[in-house]
Amino acid sequence: MADEVVVVKKEEESLNLKIIGKSHVKPEKKIGKKECQLVTFDLPYLAFYYNQKLLFYKGDGDDFDFEGMVKKLKDGLSKVLEEFHQLAGKIGKDDEGVFRVEYDDDMQGVEVTEAVAEDIGIADLTVAESTKILKELIPYSGVLNLEGMHRPLLAIQLTKLKDGLAMGCAFNHAVLDGTSTWQFMSSWAEICSGAPSTTALPFLDRTKSRNTRVKLDLSLPEPKDRPNGDAKPEPILREKIFKFSESAIDKIKSTVNENPPSDGSKPFSTFQALSTHIWRHVTHARNLKPEDYTVFTVFVDCRKRVNPPMPEEYFGNLIQAIFTVTAAGLLLVHPPQLGASLIQKAIEAHDAKAIDERNKEWESAPKIFEFKDAGVNCVAVGSSPRFKVYDIDFGFGKPENVRSGTNNKFDGMIYLYPGKSGGRSIDVELTLEPEAMGRLEQDKEFLLEV
Repeated sequence: MADEVVVVKKEEESLNLKIIGKSHVKPEKKIGKKECQLVTFDLPYLAFYYNQKLLFYKGDGDDFDFEGMVKKLKDGLSKVLEEFHQLAGKIGKDDEGVFRVEYDDDMQGVEVTEAVAEDIGIADLTVAESTKILKELIPYSGVLNLEGMHRPLLAIQLTKLKDGLAMGCAFNHAVLDGTSTWQFMSSWAEICSGAPSTTALPFLDRTKSRNTRVKLDLSLPEPKDRPNGDAKPEPILREKIFKFSESAIDKIKSTVNENPPSDGSKPFSTFQALSTHIWRHVTHARNLKPEDYTVFTVFVDCRKRVNPPMPEEYFGNLIQAIFTVTAAGLLLVHPPQLGASLIQKAIEAHDAKAIDERNKEWESAPKIFEFKDAGVNCVAVGSSPRFKVYDIDFGFGKPENVRSGTNNKFDGMIYLYPGKSGGRSIDVELTLEPEAMGRLEQDKEFLLEV
């Protein structure tokens, strides 16, 4: 008889979190009135949720000065917001109904919440499996980006733990993507660490990437119109981080490049090799029928793909979701080169012409997607190991751990982060239905256990 997978349900602990203060931080200097049109790359994300990130920092033993850390962070924030003033603004509409980011000196600015949860330490919160208590450390869970018309576009929660600080951030995803998020975080950290100004200023003119004015008739439903008890319950999902060492990544990459394709295409990149590794093993863990379709989705950075190319510092969303699909049986019966080749071709085909065509199609019939519209039996990648998340040092050391919140997660959603150990190691933060996750955890080929 095969071994049964027994899932022991642990009682969720509570953080005993106490909110001790709430304030707003504005740019240090007066900036005046600023407006910036949201463009075709931004608008589809209005019905996504705020993008959440969570960073943990060690406190310095008995001398841990939470109040001092908070003051330093808020002072640095007021300085960095002079350049990144859009995050201190709101979403609005012009007279023609075109969405934009609006800033004025009398706006509230960024929301900063201070909290205490001194019964729990960093080690308890950085385990592989995500727990519901992490939600208490990040603001704006379940808040739609469209609500940025009435709420700050950035909300931060700083929580004092037993031995350090948890920094939960919620960024309005209609205003910026992952590249811009980590550029902002790096710039804020630079200022807090004593730099007189940021190394790379944000490039703020979105209309240089696309200048079509799209009018959207979109507003938040009234509370009485929102779904009530008749709404379908949200599926129960598990979130877990799988850590792939440098040697594991090298093994995955060399395996997929063992038999190079005869059509002369390029060797498969680390991203393509790891993506097909995850796609195949998740598909296997889902017990799909051979004829069932499975979709691989990746949110591709288009900064260098558009014509003319945009600078790396372009502030906004300059990503598009691209899809490739195959039957589960085909993906699993063939060697990993098949999946890697499908992913490679989809990414390489997404050039300036394809991006332009996608934009024109969307502009002619705008569709506001929800975060989970990524495809059937989907594996979707929404972050990059290129983001230097472990270099975000505000002057009190590098983060102990970086992860994302629960917003915009669905069955098959993946965030890739560089591994804390550095080099070519990669952390895979994966959300799956419990049964599939249980099978994946037993899959030695996926985990690369010797």
